[in-house]
Amino acid sequence: MLLFALWSAIGACTIVLLVAAIQKKDANKCAGVDINIKGVSNNFFVDKNDIMETIISINGGQPKEKTVGSFDLQEMEQALQQNIWVKTAQLFFDNNERLQVNVLEREPMARVFTSTGTTFYIDSALAMLPLSEKFSARLPVFTNFPTDKKVLLKADSNLLKDILAISMALQNDPFNMAMIDQVDITPQRTFEMVPKFGNSIIVFGSAKNAVEKLDKLRLFYKQVIIKAGWNKYSEINVQYLNQVVAKRKGIEEVQADSLRTLQLIKVIAENAERMASDSLQIIVQDNEHNSTNKNIIQQSMERDDNSTIGNPLPAMVEPAAGSNAKPVTNNETSILENNPVTLVPAKTKEVIKKPVVAKPVTTIVKPVLKPKPVESKQPKMIMPRPLPKKPGTVKPANEY
Repeated sequence: MLLFALWSAIGACTIVLLVAAIQKKDANKCAGVDINIKGVSNNFFVDKNDIMETIISINGGQPKEKTVGSFDLQEMEQALQQNIWVKTAQLFFDNNERLQVNVLEREPMARVFTSTGTTFYIDSALAMLPLSEKFSARLPVFTNFPTDKKVLLKADSNLLKDILAISMALQNDPFNMAMIDQVDITPQRTFEMVPKFGNSIIVFGSAKNAVEKLDKLRLFYKQVIIKAGWNKYSEINVQYLNQVVAKRKGIEEVQADSLRTLQLIKVIAENAERMASDSLQIIVQDNEHNSTNKNIIQQSMERDDNSTIGNPLPAMVEPAAGSNAKPVTNNETSILENNPVTLVPAKTKEVIKKPVVAKPVTTIVKPVLKPKPVESKQPKMIMPRPLPKKPGTVKPANEY
């Protein structure tokens, strides 16, 4: 009885002390908040300001200088976990009365585009995450996902698992991560990769043995593509075990490329010919009424020279005073025998100058043509004539 009473007294004292300690701690004021975010290195889709705003909204103000007992830590954890990018959240007060907030952020592993055009991220737990306005992750891109619904069927969930496996294999291989531009999902739910260089298609098949397939692809690029060239193969198949099947571009594909090139050249030639014909038509229409044409000026000068120099003006026969006869030229016989006539030079007619109407000047942009090289003609050699010898005595050959 005494022993039982002793242990009962010790337990009661302990409970009293614990309650007193708890009440004393709840009466203490918060000294501050420490926020720790883990999960993504250097890439934060959730920052400290977002978490602090959530804490302030729940407590109705700044947490500092508030009593510890006024904080509902469980409610704050649930509020933080409602954020899609927060995976877990833990809150507690340390011995210094500082609120410790540990947040584990979701890490996106791949970016997926659906067949309808929507896009989202997936993390390691296959959670579909929306895009963030703060940061865009550099991840493998997968296209043509069959649905954009939040609740997926079993086949779509298995397809997301395959996407996650291929994405993790690509991120673990820096070479293939840099070489692959995007991964397309076929209607058969297999995968085809599009490289950043060249026009070939990489047939990847299913997500099974993804690491081994990427190793084969890396060896093929380093040992074959470097020697053969980027555009020699139209298809690279790595879905078979321990082998890579590469398909060369066939005659039809080469002809299609050549035909496409010829069509492009034809279109360029037609455009150039049409532009040249339009420029020529504008120039010809302008030259018909161009007053500065050299041929027109030369013909006008020749007519003026012939009329004034070669053909002098004829003399006119002017009738005497008081006569009604018309004047005749000196080359004709006058019918007025009784009327004396006198020969006078003909009067030149006054030339009425018409006002020159200024025509609108048409600015024509002519293509700059390079002048043709003028072949230089060599001048004919003119042999000098021998000078005549002057008469004189011939000196002897040997003269001392």
